[in-house]
Amino acid sequence: MNDYRISSLVAYLKRDCGWSEEVREVFKKYNLECEEKLIDEGETYAEMVRESNQSLSPCVVINNQMLADVSGEEVEDYLLKENLVNK
Repeated sequence: MNDYRISSLVAYLKRDCGWSEEVREVFKKYNLECEEKLIDEGETYAEMVRESNQSLSPCVVINNQMLADVSGEEVEDYLLKENLVNK
């Protein structure tokens, strides 16, 4: 998963959504491999709600830390703040 200190990266995203696409772009920018779970598929949406305790997306889990209802900018800010990626 690159030279970064990310042991796990899971994203609950929609197939066609501007916010989801922003999150995907952050992953591409840093060449991060992610387990993408499409919430357009019923059971995956229910899983996201259970894991995040809310119903809005995108939700991203980085090293077991849930970032709920986030934008791509918020994901990138978190990655940088936690020194998980280099600018």
